[in-house]
Amino acid sequence: MTAFWNQPDFDDHEQVVFVRDAASGLSAIIAIHSTHLGPAAGGTRFWHYVEPSAGMRDALRLSRGMSYKNAMAGLPAGGGKAVILADSNRTKTPEMLAAFARAVDGLGGKYITAQDVGMSEADMVSLSQRTAHVAGLPGQGGGDPGPFTARGVYLGVKAAAKRALGTDDMKGVRVAIQGVGSVGGGLARYLAEAGAELILADIDAARAAALAEELGGISVSTEAVLSADADIVSPCALGAILTEESIASIKAKAVAGGANNQLATGSEGRMLVDRGILYAPDYVINAGGIISVLRHIDKAGDDEINARIDRIPDRLEAVWQESEASGATPAEVADRMAQRLIGR
Repeated sequence: MTAFWNQPDFDDHEQVVFVRDAASGLSAIIAIHSTHLGPAAGGTRFWHYVEPSAGMRDALRLSRGMSYKNAMAGLPAGGGKAVILADSNRTKTPEMLAAFARAVDGLGGKYITAQDVGMSEADMVSLSQRTAHVAGLPGQGGGDPGPFTARGVYLGVKAAAKRALGTDDMKGVRVAIQGVGSVGGGLARYLAEAGAELILADIDAARAAALAEELGGISVSTEAVLSADADIVSPCALGAILTEESIASIKAKAVAGGANNQLATGSEGRMLVDRGILYAPDYVINAGGIISVLRHIDKAGDDEINARIDRIPDRLEAVWQESEASGATPAEVADRMAQRLIGR
């Protein structure tokens, strides 16, 4: 693996820590992008990477994304991310979690971790037994943040429909959702209730088929969903799915979904503009989950949490208006807004 600080995804990160505990078999990366607005907050991902460099890339990209997401959501937090490098069997032991918790604690509160892909609520509770720097625990916004993310994405999809289609009445609007887990599935239920027509896909094809049958939609393969005959495409699975090839196949007028890091390299934002496809920057539209998870930082109650999520459409509209006026892509505009907020 070449020096990470020479890689494109290194963005003047304040601190990048490699954690190794031979006794437990732990190998992990903790990336702290910014603490300008508060402690660097972002989840821990437990994942097997064939190449370790992919784990470093995830840590760098996701931590920067958390800086931008937390700033644009108006939260008193910076951005960080941790990646536990799982083996091919995805072996996870109490000793490994304990070693990781000690590493988090050793940062003295500079990094606050939370649940992410491959980590459970029980894992977060286990970490909290050895460090206080864990967010989203039971009693403080704990549990699956997906429903909060789904609600924010739904509001963002309606905002995208209003700008791209001229109406936020979702009745009859065809929405293709890639990934119907906690976020995508929740979004599908909101949209079905509003009368939208659904096209669903998931790596678990049976799950997509079952939800489509329940909600009166149809299911397609994960390969076909982005090019489906839809008004809006909503990526809600893993990232880097907007590529030159996939964008060329999109028939929809807007892309608005909950997945992180949807643009494979960043240049795809211009491709979307050139094709006349409205894009909702992912870390703006999908902020509902982190808004809920980080409620304990400033003791926000349920009313304030909901009010913050309700402001997602306004933030998106501000991005789109500046994009239209300046000629910059929505992704570029959102990045500039976030960078100003974190003092860069």
